[in-house]
Amino acid sequence: MTETGDEPFITAVKPLVDAMGGELLPPDQAGPDDVVLAWKGADVVAVRLPRFADSLDHVLAAMERKGGKPLAELDRKAKQEVVRTLEARGAFSVRHGVETVASALGVSRFTVYNYLNREKQG
Repeated sequence: MTETGDEPFITAVKPLVDAMGGELLPPDQAGPDDVVLAWKGADVVAVRLPRFADSLDHVLAAMERKGGKPLAELDRKAKQEVVRTLEARGAFSVRHGVETVASALGVSRFTVYNYLNREKQG
């Protein structure tokens, strides 16, 4: 996947790809939906982006890791903040996004909708 001089570029983009839940591939293994990145005029690495639903699961897992405990164990105010953050990132435009978030937070879909409506009213 790398040739001499390409490693700094790949090292630089890897945290972003990891945060998105993507995968790095050799450019010659790129599929039609993959993004090929070039460095100094040559294709260096391909990025396979996750499906949106997988990406949401990845974001939720990252939020749990960052917080140091399962999202379901957060208090109500912290869960509302999680919903605000996810709303800003477009999580609820994903099919079954509300259900996925509700499950991760240990609340009902109705509660997630209430959190979203409260945000829009305030």
